[in-house]
Amino acid sequence: MDDVVEVARLLDILGNRNRRRIIELLRQKPCFVTEISDTLMLSPKAVIEHLQLMEREAILSFQMDTRRRKYYYLANDILVDVSLQSMQSGMVLAAEAEENDAADQARHSVAMLGQMIRAHDQLIDSLEQINHDIETKCNDIARNHKDLFRSERELTVVIALSHDSLTLDELAEVTGGPKEELAEILRRFGKKDIVTRSKDRFTLRGIHAG
Repeated sequence: MDDVVEVARLLDILGNRNRRRIIELLRQKPCFVTEISDTLMLSPKAVIEHLQLMEREAILSFQMDTRRRKYYYLANDILVDVSLQSMQSGMVLAAEAEENDAADQARHSVAMLGQMIRAHDQLIDSLEQINHDIETKCNDIARNHKDLFRSERELTVVIALSHDSLTLDELAEVTGGPKEELAEILRRFGKKDIVTRSKDRFTLRGIHAG
């Protein structure tokens, strides 16, 4: 983590083009402020600001001559080169990491999509089987329990109440049957212990407990 912070700090410092120009000039020989200013055509004030910043970061150092002028030089040129290489490597690794993360996310998303589609297909297959089983059971009830299910309306009531408990009005709306006829069906179903009533709602026994 410290290496990453160091690389980020150097990137911020050396991201300035004029600071890089100063470093390249000092790599050739030590210079004082006016030499740097004249060679690079920068104002002395700007040069001093750049030098002071890089001095604080231990990139540059200086020596005084007899006229009390500061000659600046690279404090550790190898460190700068290594740091720049580390910075570039870090940037490459970060880019590769981002690409790998994106690829991993894409693979994960594709895998999830595949699982969802397979689950969907399995549900469709299950639903088709359930629909077949429902149709078979309806035919079985209509065929083997003619004493109870005298018409298709009775079977429609059972199917409606299988979904949810309903009031008489709701049952009439769902099935489209007359309330008088439905009330009679519910009464008979109640006697056969097929349907229970709680207040104004009718429930198919064994389906909606409580």
